[in-house]
Amino acid sequence: MDERGWQECDFIFVSGDAYADHPSFAAALICRVLESAGFRVGIIPQPDWKNHTSYTALGKPRLGFLAGAGCMDSMVAHYTAAKRRRSDDAYSPGGKSGMRPDRATLVYVEGIRRAYKNITVIIGGIEASLRRFAHYDYWSDTVRRSILLDSKADILVYGMGEKPLLQIANRLAAGEDVGNICDVRGTCVRVHGKENINKWKDVIFLPGYETIKEKDNASLRAYADHFMTQKKNADPLSAKPLAEENDGERFVIQNPPALPLSSQELDRIYELPFTRKAHPVYDEAGGINALKEVSFSLVSSRGCFGGCSFCAITNHQGRAVTGRSRESLTREAKRLIHKDKENNRGVHGRKHKNKRESDFKGYIHDVGGPTANFFRPGCEKQKQGGFCAERECLYPAPCPKLKADHSEYLKTLKVLREIPGIKKVFIRSGVRFDYIQHDKKHGSEFLETLCKHHVSGQLKVAPEHISENVLDAMGKTGSACYERFRNDFTAVNKKLRLKQYLLPYFISAHPGAGMKEAEELAKYLKKTGFAPEQTQEFYPTPGTMSTVMYYTGLDPRAMKPIFTVKGAKERRKQKELITGI
Repeated sequence: MDERGWQECDFIFVSGDAYADHPSFAAALICRVLESAGFRVGIIPQPDWKNHTSYTALGKPRLGFLAGAGCMDSMVAHYTAAKRRRSDDAYSPGGKSGMRPDRATLVYVEGIRRAYKNITVIIGGIEASLRRFAHYDYWSDTVRRSILLDSKADILVYGMGEKPLLQIANRLAAGEDVGNICDVRGTCVRVHGKENINKWKDVIFLPGYETIKEKDNASLRAYADHFMTQKKNADPLSAKPLAEENDGERFVIQNPPALPLSSQELDRIYELPFTRKAHPVYDEAGGINALKEVSFSLVSSRGCFGGCSFCAITNHQGRAVTGRSRESLTREAKRLIHKDKENNRGVHGRKHKNKRESDFKGYIHDVGGPTANFFRPGCEKQKQGGFCAERECLYPAPCPKLKADHSEYLKTLKVLREIPGIKKVFIRSGVRFDYIQHDKKHGSEFLETLCKHHVSGQLKVAPEHISENVLDAMGKTGSACYERFRNDFTAVNKKLRLKQYLLPYFISAHPGAGMKEAEELAKYLKKTGFAPEQTQEFYPTPGTMSTVMYYTGLDPRAMKPIFTVKGAKERRKQKELITGI
């Protein structure tokens, strides 16, 4: 601030992650966007939440505080699916755990309010986004209220926050009171009294908190309906405002989702002047582990139309896929080559001690997004920023309007790997093998290109399970699809004379999976000679359909009972059976 001649910041972002100026980190992305719009933005990463004066490190901001738990829900960051405390944290310096509190968003807002009583506070990020309404909380085994009510923040930004935050920032800068900013897409606000909801047109009322918080049959069914109403109103082109009643007088109102960024907007944002470095203050601790994984990766797309029941990406980024332009990705790749010397000087000319984190060796770690080969919109409706509220793109069968096409991704990968100074371009985001098979024109070419140029011995894929009823609960295609891909992958590598292997990812104890299904998967793995290293015990996190199944014992799509494993002993048995441990 002194070097820039700032007397105060316009906004201060309080983040649960250590600060890395890289577009894969939410604080950096949001703050660079605000900075590019002319706002003075400060960042307080991982404050000492036990001392409220830590929130005063940069003084009082002119317009308000932004607060988020980080790139992960703080409870997921701290605890395994078995509710055991994790020993490390990839988003903290040196992997040290305990650098953020449990339920970090709530704690940060409380600390900010203690430091500055009446300051504007806006919350966002994955933790706030997926807890914006009443939600099942696995760690306490209860239904908790909206995080907006519990935190007492002024506005909650859900989903990808660039557009909503810029609108809010401009209106605050123009002198508008935060209490009047209640109509921005991609936000939730608090309203007192039902009579004050009239300003929202065509509002849909969700089952209220008092209705869904109990564990009786009526409440569980209402909870499932609560989720499905949200899901059906997630399309930016058709969604209606949603209202949830709490305690008879307080309401949480969700405005329709923000329209996704266009390709041109994505290009501009990801080409902002990120240093792609962790702050030098973390050098002695060994840097930020999460950054090392993505430091030289290129984000090529946003959104995912995969529709997996256990994944929260569609509830956060949305199902409409937007890809960046080839020209923008090429410029970013070239900057990796030419900026290495500059990066090694660090921020304000200070040299970084951790050279592993700063030296680019010619290897691009990834060109992908939530799903690497979802590079362009899946259909004409997605080109407008929307998607179908009543059906999925790939499940239970591909939509007739889905355009499976890898041609643009293939062209982009070819251009990137031919840039002088680029030795190898990896794809590590994971690919949808069923989508490859649906592309009758370019699917075979893409698989061969993938094996020949973009795999380093192992390719990550996610069949998730082998039992048909579990795959149905997951919203995934049948096991025959994975078998075809496995055979195709083997044949292509044989043709290319390469020794490369699939690294499949499986989930144990997912709703629909009992010991019978676990045994079926274990027998399949033994038959194929595969010893899985990547098996995850199902984790009921906020905002997913699978969590609704786990909590209610109902498949919300048809409101039919579904088997769920809840006891820690049987959950552990399933995983042990599959892994052979």
